Amino acid sequence: MLRKFRIKINEKEYMVEMEELGVERGTPASAPLAGPVQAAASVQAPVPTSAPVPVRGEGDPVTAPMPGTILDIKVSVGDVVKENQVLAVLEAMKMENEIVAPRAGTITAIPAMKGAPIDVGKTIVVIK
Repeated sequence: MLRKFRIKINEKEYMVEMEELGVERGTPASAPLAGPVQAAASVQAPVPTSAPVPVRGEGDPVTAPMPGTILDIKVSVGDVVKENQVLAVLEAMKMENEIVAPRAGTITAIPAMKGAPIDVGKTIVVIK
């Protein structure tokens, strides 16, 4: 599956497309891959979280675009945010990714916790 990410390196933004690779069932881990292999980034398996945190705020969820660890949460419940304002910092594959507000609004809930692992599609904050 091809997925798109926006990353920022040295204050310059890049759009990156990455293909998710998996191992077929019954294939030994040491089996050679068929065909040439392009340069691929090493990806760690997502760490399973404990119980999902229920989202209590009203509004639109801002979700994690990739699995990683929440390094910092830059907002609090009740904060008024602008479009593209940094909401949280997500570490994934040894890179710090800023998660920004998709639109202006007010933060109504923050189910993610600083230092906690997070999986793709899990809610970081809720904006109303």
